[in-house]
Amino acid sequence: MAQPGKEQATPDRVTKTQEMVYEITVGEVMATKMVTVGPEQTMSELRVLLRDNRISGTPVVENGKLVGMVSIEDLINALYDNAINAPIRERMKTKVECLYIDELLVHCIAKFSKLGFRRYPVLDRNNELVGIITKGSIVEGLLKKLEVEYEQAETNAALARHRPEMRKFFEDVSADEISFTFKYNVVGQTLKDAGKAASELKNALKKLGVCPPLLRKIGVATYEAEINLASYTKGGEIRAQVEKWGITVEAIDSGPGIPDVERAMQPGYSTAPDWVRELGFGAGMGLVNIKKCSDEMDLKSSVPDGTHLTMQFYYTS
Repeated sequence: MAQPGKEQATPDRVTKTQEMVYEITVGEVMATKMVTVGPEQTMSELRVLLRDNRISGTPVVENGKLVGMVSIEDLINALYDNAINAPIRERMKTKVECLYIDELLVHCIAKFSKLGFRRYPVLDRNNELVGIITKGSIVEGLLKKLEVEYEQAETNAALARHRPEMRKFFEDVSADEISFTFKYNVVGQTLKDAGKAASELKNALKKLGVCPPLLRKIGVATYEAEINLASYTKGGEIRAQVEKWGITVEAIDSGPGIPDVERAMQPGYSTAPDWVRELGFGAGMGLVNIKKCSDEMDLKSSVPDGTHLTMQFYYTS
């Protein structure tokens, strides 16, 4: 535990696990084998089901649709109220926080941190229940991903010692100047399409042969920059320039600007509006994570003109 008045040290770089949560989707770590109950079953039946399956909560489904969630806390309250034979419909929670199968895991972790629930039902884009996610399934999914990454790294150890593919590509092409430019518009005041630009940029760079470790760093930094554009501004643009030495990513908006850039760079400092915090974002780590992932970072901002963030990534990093 940190001593009062002293700041905890933070690593200079994001860890491999932290990078992964920006590229793994909820669907990759959710449990697809679920125990569900119907709203007309009793709390007494729920008690047996929770005990036999060693779970602490379950979705309530009616006619194939999610209608609520019921947990061991609801069961305890039913016992306390002498309502053990009451139908689950009367004791379940009908206001249910859900996740979508194609959402990034970072969204899920933000919700766990903000709302404190133990589990979330997972829906497809037709709002059909397809799985459930818990902290345990997240850990298990990350461990499996790390194991696959380790095996791939062992297999490709010799190849990894060679120069990066992007640098080789540029060196093999005869031209006085060559580069690729990508531009993405980001809509402000909404997180509906959060991460779309970062995902599309990663896919484009992957096709160009950018190595996975560098892709991850660019993906994390670009995602955080995109969230900032969507949360704090009326919108902006993300630009990426691919050159011989590396890749430059810029996030540009036209206002309102950052009043205190130095303070904004401090871990935990956030001016996120309530609607952003309610969605589990705005923890004050966006710019911090960007700095950790970038080889070089430059942030210029003025009120009310706007902000220009520049991130540079080297092929040899």
